[in-house]
Amino acid sequence: MIEAILEFDAKLFLSIHRGLANDFFDWIMPLLRNRFFWAPVYLFIIIFCIREYKKKGVYIVGFLLLTFAIGDLIASRLIKPSVGRIRPCNDVSLAEDIIHRVGCGSGYSFPSAHATNHFAIAVFLIVIFYDRWKPILPIGLFWAFIISFAQVYVGVHYPVDVMCGMVLGTLIGLFTSKLYKNIQQRL
Repeated sequence: MIEAILEFDAKLFLSIHRGLANDFFDWIMPLLRNRFFWAPVYLFIIIFCIREYKKKGVYIVGFLLLTFAIGDLIASRLIKPSVGRIRPCNDVSLAEDIIHRVGCGSGYSFPSAHATNHFAIAVFLIVIFYDRWKPILPIGLFWAFIISFAQVYVGVHYPVDVMCGMVLGTLIGLFTSKLYKNIQQRL
């Protein structure tokens, strides 16, 4: 069963990584996975929350940081070393098929911390702001998805790494948003 999943995962990886290759994706996907590319968005979220919601905004930013910290801790520090899955760009069986679009890194692949962290943040923000601004649902999910997809396209994660990161991040975002709402009700 596991072998069948891993074989499917490798085939799906190659169909995305090589099969969708084009000049535009080769240019945009490395940018989309780069945290500095998104720095203006992160800064906007922080300034917006504090400016519009004052003290409550500081709590929102604090919970955003907590959400990121929990996601990164679970994905990068707990699960990745325990599973020890090699990144596709470091997998010798795929060496001839990999297009090197970004540096590979030496860390493990499962789950994708990018997917975990961005889905956690997106879901947290969706739960907090959906009642006031419905467009946050498709925007937040698209933002987290495109960053996650870019991980596969550039060759640093398998699709299952990303899908599991999406699920993990969603659960973390739901947990921290529920925690935030419970604390806000008591204040």
